[in-house]
Amino acid sequence: MNREQAYKRMLGATANMQWNIAMMLEAKAEEAEKARNWICNHITSASFLGEQTQMKQSAQINEQVIEVLDGVNKMSQGILSVMRSVLQKSNEGGGDGDDEEMLFGMGDID
Repeated sequence: MNREQAYKRMLGATANMQWNIAMMLEAKAEEAEKARNWICNHITSASFLGEQTQMKQSAQINEQVIEVLDGVNKMSQGILSVMRSVLQKSNEGGGDGDDEEMLFGMGDID
């Protein structure tokens, strides 16, 4: 397998990973919507023995959301490192780096 084929495979795997991330986020959004509806309809301040219990439950829910966002961020960082790796190798042939700027929205589109 030559270098170009390896890069194409890397990019294909990255595209598949992005697709899977999108599917997971879609499922997580549906789950969050159901949970939100249930919480809004069933949880009231009368459901808790005290404010401390209410705060503890709220913190647990927020921790779950933060864990999901942290996981998505880590996967995105991995995808970014693959893209940078491929773009740096492709620009070694005398490119001026414009490809990376265009990819990440930093360059002007003519």
